Amino acid sequence: MAINLDVVILHVLSIIVGSIIVAPILWLVGKAFVGPEKAKFTDAFWIIFFGNVIGGLVNVVFSTVFVGFSASIIGFIIQLLIWIGLVKHFFDTSGGKAVAISIVAIIVSVIIFIVLAAILWVTGMLIGWF
Repeated sequence: MAINLDVVILHVLSIIVGSIIVAPILWLVGKAFVGPEKAKFTDAFWIIFFGNVIGGLVNVVFSTVFVGFSASIIGFIIQLLIWIGLVKHFFDTSGGKAVAISIVAIIVSVIIFIVLAAILWVTGMLIGWF
């Protein structure tokens, strides 16, 4: 099995950009749920970083074992459980709060990514018109 360097570079960039954008969101949501003494920015960064790296490895393993949509669903569920476990550990909170923090952070992140995509799309369309 040959490793495609473009795919590796894309995944590394995805981890870096995802960590930079999502870590502040997770940190703010964590502060709202568990307080600033437990939710540190560095902890939020490590949660996102480790979640992306471990989740990416899990997805690679599942994509080689399973095929199609089932691999994506199983990989997503495992990655979500890893994320919740990391939130529980780093923010020193209960499982229920870790689930709530994770869900709110995901919702806020999706909204922000949609807004950023819309801005990039509109900007691209405006540049194309000139």
